[in-house]
Order: sequence, then C-alpha cells, then structure tokens
Amino acid sequence: MPKSILIVGAGLSGAVIGRTLAEAGHRVTIWDARDHPGGNCHTERDAETGVMVHVYGPHIFHTDDEEVWSYITGFGRFMPYKNRVKTTSNGQVFSLPVNLHTINQFFGKTLRPDEARAFIETQADTSITDPQTFEDQALRFVGRDLYEAFFKGYTIKQWGCSPTDLPASILKRLPVRFNYDDNYFFHKFQGMPEDGYTAIIERILDHPGITLRLKTRFDGSQRGDADHLFYSGPLDGYYGYDLGRLGYRTLDFDRFTYDGDYQGCAVMNYGEEAVPYTRITEHKHFSPWETHEKSVCYREYSRACGADDIPYYPIRMVEEKALLAEYADRAAAETGVTFVGRLGTYRYLDMDVTIREALDTARLFLSVEADGGSMPAFVYPPL
Repeated sequence: MPKSILIVGAGLSGAVIGRTLAEAGHRVTIWDARDHPGGNCHTERDAETGVMVHVYGPHIFHTDDEEVWSYITGFGRFMPYKNRVKTTSNGQVFSLPVNLHTINQFFGKTLRPDEARAFIETQADTSITDPQTFEDQALRFVGRDLYEAFFKGYTIKQWGCSPTDLPASILKRLPVRFNYDDNYFFHKFQGMPEDGYTAIIERILDHPGITLRLKTRFDGSQRGDADHLFYSGPLDGYYGYDLGRLGYRTLDFDRFTYDGDYQGCAVMNYGEEAVPYTRITEHKHFSPWETHEKSVCYREYSRACGADDIPYYPIRMVEEKALLAEYADRAAAETGVTFVGRLGTYRYLDMDVTIREALDTARLFLSVEADGGSMPAFVYPPL
C-alpha cells in the first residue's frame, strides 16, 4: 500500500531516501527552505567567470564504498580528481598532508622514508603516552615544530578555541605519510561531477513519485497527513531550540576574482594564526578538465554559528554532548519521524557516508513496512 512520505531537506540525505522510497511506489514530498536542492553540496556557474563554484565551500567525493560509488555515478559522470592541498607557513608553501616532501623541505633534509620515520620519532614528545587533547596528539606524533607550523594556528581559527580544549580524535583524521604521496585522500574511488553536484541531486530527485517544494520552511506542526517524516534539518530546530542551541561553527566567504591563475591549486591553507582566514579556495581547479581565463576565489573564515547562520561543523564538546543527549532522548520517544543526515544526527558526515546512511535508512523503512513494524527515531544514533 503506497504511503505518503514527507522529507524535510533536499540535500543528499533527503534526495537519496526520497528516490529509494519513490522507486518502491511511495508518494514522496520533499521540502527545503532554500531556493535550490543540494544542501551544502550546491554548485552553480559563476556568472562573471563561468567557473563551476561550490557555493557553500568545496566538496570532493571520495569513498571505498563500491555501492555508493556506483549509485552516485549512475546519476552523472564523475571526472578524475585528486585533492592536493597546499599550505603557506612562515613564508613558504608546503604540501599537505604532512608527507616526506613536507618533512624534508621543512627541516632542510633529504631523508628516505625509514630515516624520516625515525627522525620524526625524535621530534615527538614520547612522554605523552595517552593523548587526550588535539595538542597532545600532535605533539606525540609530529612534535612541536610541525605542530606549530601546520596545525596549531589553523586549528585555533577553525574551531575558535585552544587545541588543548579539543579532543585528540579530531587529529586522528590527519595522516602523516612517509612517502611523496600528496593526495589528501586515500580512498579507492575519487572524483568530481562533471556538471556539478546540484545537477546530480536534481537527477536523483527527477522521479514522478517525488514532489519538490523549495523555499518552504518546516516546523513540527506541519506534518499534515504524512504517514512518515524523515527530517534532515537541525535536531534542536525540530523542537524550536527550546532546550538551547547545539553548537556549530559556520563559515564566511570573501569572494574575489583574478585574471589568470591566482594560486595554482584548488586549496591553499594558511597555518599561521596571524592570518585571519583559514584558507583560499580557487574553484576553477576543482574542474581541471575545463579552461577559464578568469578565476574566482574565496577566502574562508570560520566563526561561531549564530541563529541566522548556516551550520557547518558540529562542535560536539562536553556541553554540546550533554544538550544533545537531552534532545536525543526526546526524539527517541517520537513516533512517525526519523532524524537523518548531518544536522538531524548532529554529526560530521562525508558525502559517501551520507549516501550510505540514507540508503540504509530507506531500505530499513521498506523492510519495517513489509513486516508491519515501526521505524526508530534514529537509524544512526547521534551519541
């Protein structure tokens, strides 16, 4: 029996869930407060330069999940793309992640991989046996010099607090390589959509069983006669923030154009705290198969997210986790609603993980429906 499904949010989570359920015969309506689908993955052509711009900051698709790669490439051609990040520090340009080239350049050496590994161990603070903070983790694995050049200032700007206040787990995502591999990611499948992410998501949404309503805001009283609601908006926003707001970082972008090639790479980080922005992104380098005479760039600034800002990165510090637990307990008591995605579960999610979780969630709904059961509020709990 077809059911009426309401989905809040036309980003990857909402689009993939909606498409899967529509293909199964359900009637799907998707609402989004913005005037475009795609969420923070939204891309569009810059009117002045013709460059494909990642409007809410760059997104590079990378995954080891073969099914997810097959799924997303089924809706558009992906071009080969490797994310090679550079960083400016102390008047020099270095390669990130920290690799053999970075180490040799920074210390003025010509070390082989085994020599570099032994050398970095002499730089590391081996007295730290159980790193608890971001700073502890960095000092233990790369030592003070590399930490202060590449991680400390950038982290203070990105998170708005001392690295001694951040958990060690944040730095575990940043590898140190003892070879010359400067590909930022190490996944089997990597690429960039030829026509941009919005075109991909529009194709996912292009199904007769899906009705898309843009510029349509949602509050908890608007479920109407929907049999089930999938909510990918902010978890605290679903409850009108009545217990308080979960903490996020947001981004400000300072756009400028340049005749020619401004920096020679897509992403240039700035590791020094004295430089107010965290990085400059030059968007024509995200589409290296295209040719553009002019360039459009964005200086990126991170700050605390206010009530009217776009939330980007969940902070998930001790206070936020306590408030999150209250909202999660409240949500767990709900019936007929499932919270999904980055905002709905208050977690940082890469695009491939978002698609994987959306597919799993939609398939669970179909299984539960067939068995006459009910969906949980969280398929992927936030805690």
